Amino acid sequence: MAKIVVVGSLNMDVVAVASRLPIAGETLIGSQYLNEPGGKGANQAYAAGKLGGDVAMLGRVGTDDHGKRMRANLQAVGCDVENVKAVEGNSGVAVIFVAESGQNSIVVVPGANHRYLRSDFQADVRSLTGAHFILLQLETPMETVVATSWAARRSGARVILDPAPAPESLPSELLRNVDILTPNEIEATQLVGATVRNLSQDEAWDVARLLQKSGPKTVIIKLGAHGCLVADGDVSTVVPAPLVQAVDTTAAGDVFNAALAVACSEGATLVEACRFAVHAAALSVTRFGAQRSVPSRAELDSFIRRTNTQVPDV
Repeated sequence: MAKIVVVGSLNMDVVAVASRLPIAGETLIGSQYLNEPGGKGANQAYAAGKLGGDVAMLGRVGTDDHGKRMRANLQAVGCDVENVKAVEGNSGVAVIFVAESGQNSIVVVPGANHRYLRSDFQADVRSLTGAHFILLQLETPMETVVATSWAARRSGARVILDPAPAPESLPSELLRNVDILTPNEIEATQLVGATVRNLSQDEAWDVARLLQKSGPKTVIIKLGAHGCLVADGDVSTVVPAPLVQAVDTTAAGDVFNAALAVACSEGATLVEACRFAVHAAALSVTRFGAQRSVPSRAELDSFIRRTNTQVPDV
């Protein structure tokens, strides 16, 4: 099994569930409250570990109890946390509002994540030795993300970038180092300067081709309940998702990326890996929370067997 390294954020999630999302100035009475480890980087590392991947995490937490809990949670699924180090101050926190429809809105206070600078990564860079896949997101400083992409390129590892939270643009030197770019619809359209939402298949393919021109050979646009569009070179494939009743979409994209990396690390083709990933994400949205929503490998394998979702021949 190929080694996976996640370089990114760790946040403690504070989650409130209500009938709908509040509007500005409004107070709602909620139905559930959760407090659990999250953060896009840690979510991906946790999911990769729980799905059976050989995974290590690089990042920073604070010296508070949140940091200790987040580190221990990753260790519980076999993730190597040697380079999840504590720095003085608070850990990152995400305040998440979840509607009963499954929609969410999130405010992130980065805390220790924004103190994981390029110089800190350089001190940890030996952890990339032997890695086949590097998972990146954008909740740590951009200089660190770019430095990681260059180190991955030098080591021969494949870079999978989840461009979230969505920026207006990405550094060209970062995109040149990315092998697989995995935006959702909103992120994909923002990156190409478009305003289209709910992309049709043709529109998604057009957006993917524009993103490929910026560097990544492979672009996977996550289409939520519709699965994903895979643009690999000149070939595009839509991988459908199974029909589920969503209760919370928090971390679905992170579960997708982790499952994609795990399947690829086991030798699956890209389309096979995407089928594995859309099923993992679909199963995760049937549960509340971020890391607590991640299925085990046995659960996911059983779920895939029970569905009749088929991937078109390429």
